[in-house]
Amino acid sequence: MTDKTIPDRFSALISRLWSSETFAGLVLAVVVGLVSGLGAIIFRWLIKGFQSLFFDGGGQLLFFLGQYYVILIPAVGGLIVGALVYFFAREAKGHGVPEVMEAVALKGGHIRPRVSVVKALASSICIGSGGSVGREGPIVQIGSAFGSTVGQWLKLPGETVKVLVACGAAGGIAATFNAPIAGIFFALEVILGRVVTRRFAYVVISAVVADFIAQAFLGNTRAFNIPVFGVVSPWEFLFYVVLSILAALTAVAFTRLLYWCEDRFDSIKIPEYFKPALGGLAIGAIGLYSTDLFGVGYEGIAKALSGELVIWTLLSLFLLKIVATSLTLGSGGSGGIFAPSLFIGAMLGTTLGSAFGTFFPSVTAPASAYGIVGMAAVFAGAARAPFSAILIIFEMTGNYSIILPLMTSVVISTVVSRALSRENIYTLKLLRRGVDVEQEEMADVMRTVTVREAMTKDFPTVPATMQIDKLVKLFQKTGHHGFPVVDGEGLLVGVVTQNDLERQLGATSGDNKLTVGDIAAKNPFVAYPDQTLDRLIDRVDEAEARIPIVSREDSQRLLGVLGCHEVIRVYRQKTRRRIPRTVQR
Repeated sequence: MTDKTIPDRFSALISRLWSSETFAGLVLAVVVGLVSGLGAIIFRWLIKGFQSLFFDGGGQLLFFLGQYYVILIPAVGGLIVGALVYFFAREAKGHGVPEVMEAVALKGGHIRPRVSVVKALASSICIGSGGSVGREGPIVQIGSAFGSTVGQWLKLPGETVKVLVACGAAGGIAATFNAPIAGIFFALEVILGRVVTRRFAYVVISAVVADFIAQAFLGNTRAFNIPVFGVVSPWEFLFYVVLSILAALTAVAFTRLLYWCEDRFDSIKIPEYFKPALGGLAIGAIGLYSTDLFGVGYEGIAKALSGELVIWTLLSLFLLKIVATSLTLGSGGSGGIFAPSLFIGAMLGTTLGSAFGTFFPSVTAPASAYGIVGMAAVFAGAARAPFSAILIIFEMTGNYSIILPLMTSVVISTVVSRALSRENIYTLKLLRRGVDVEQEEMADVMRTVTVREAMTKDFPTVPATMQIDKLVKLFQKTGHHGFPVVDGEGLLVGVVTQNDLERQLGATSGDNKLTVGDIAAKNPFVAYPDQTLDRLIDRVDEAEARIPIVSREDSQRLLGVLGCHEVIRVYRQKTRRRIPRTVQR
C-alpha cells in the first residue's frame, strides 16, 4: 500500500460508513443527544434566572405588600405565559408529553421547530414565577422537537423521524434528572408506546450523550441524598400494598381534578391568554401557606424525606399540591406532571410511613422509605409507565435496597389505576381532543398495508356445478363459513355461504338436484390487491365469508381471499405482536 492510496481509502471508508443506515442513524442520535443535553442545561438556567427575577426582583419592587407579594408573582408569570403560548405556539400549552405522543401517533413525528423555543421560554417562566409544574414535560417536548426538526430537514422516513423524536425525549429526561436508563425507558414506554424497537441503540446513544453533557456542566449529583433503607420485616409488604392502592386512587383523583379544572377555565368567557394569570392568582394564594408548593417542589420533597415535616403539614402539602398543579395546568400554564407527582407521592408515602411507624415501630422502616416508594407509585398510577417509574426513582436516589417494595408498589398502583380508569394522565388529554392513540396507531398501520400483502392465495373454491349435498358435507368437514364459486375455467362467478345453504334447504326441503351455482350470490363484494386495509376493515368484519380479491383488469380473475384471520395476522406482523401495548418482543 502506498501513501497516495491512504487518503483515497480513508475517503472511501467514510463514504461507505455514511451511506450505512446504521452509522448515519448513530451519528444523528449523537447530535440529538448533544443538543438535548445542552437544551436541558439551558432550560435549568432559564428557570433559575426567572426565579431570581420574579421573586427577588419582584419582592423588592412590591416590598410594600410584605409577604403577600407572592400572590401577584404567579399571576404576572401566567400573563406572560398565556401570551407566548397563544400567539406563538399553541402546542406549548400544558404538560407537553401528550403533544409529542400525538405527533408520533398521527403526524409521523412532525413537530414544528418553533415549539422548542416557545416551550423553553413559557415553561421556564411558568416554573420560575411559581407555577406548580415540573421540568420533565417541557424538556421532553424541547428535545423531541429538535429530533423532529432534524428528521424533517433531512427528509427522513416517518419511522426514522419518530425514533429521533424518542431520542430527543430520552436525552432530555436523562440530562434533566441525571437518569439515562429512565430516560431511555420513558421514551420507549411513553412516547413510542413499546419497550423494544429496532432502533433501540439510537435512543440509548442519545440518552448517554445527553447525560454526559449534563454531568460535564452540572456535576454528577443525585436529586435526593437520603440514607439507604431496606425492608425491616416481611410484614412491611402489607403496608406497601396499602400505600400502592392509595397511590393509585390519588393518581386517578389527580388526573380527574386536573381536567376538571381545565374544563372550568375553558368555560370562563375571557380571552384565553388571560386565563393563566387568573390561575396564577389562585396559586399565589396557595403559596402563602408554603413556598414549597411553588415550582418543581424538590426542596419540599427533601424536607419530607429528611423528617423535617410533621404529619399534618405533610397531609396539607399533599392536598394543596394536587390543587396547585391542577390550577396551573388547567388554566393554561406550561410544565410537566412528573415533579408534582413525585411531590404528591412523597407527602402521601411519608404520611403513611409515619403512621405505620407509630403503630408498628418494630416492623416498619423509616417514614422516608415509604416516601420514596410513594413517589414512584403515584407517578406510575398517573402515567401508567411502570418501568420508567421504577428506574427514575432508583437513579434519582441510588437506593437499591428498597427495590423490592418499589417494584411491588409500582406494579400494584399501575394495575389498580388501570382498573379504575382506562386512560392515563397523558392519553386522557388526547382522548378529550378526540384522539385515541391506540386506535390511531392501528389505523396508521392499516393505511400502510395493501390487500396484496394480507390476502391468502391458498384457499379452497367450489365449482358452480357441485351438488348441494356435497356442499353440505364440505361445510361440515372444513368448518368454513363460505367459499368462492368458480366456473370450469376457474373464473369467479359468485360466493356461497352457510346462510345461503341453510335458507335454500329450508325453502326446498332438501332438493338435491340444485347446484352451488343455483344458490350462490352472483354479484359479491370484491376487493383489489392495491387497496389498503383501512378501507376494508368494516367490510371484512361484516362479511359472512372471506372477501374475494380479483384483478382490476379482469373482475372474474380470482387472485386470493381476505378475512379477519388474514387482517389480524398481518397486523401482528407489522406491529411485532405488541401485546400488551407497552411490551414488544
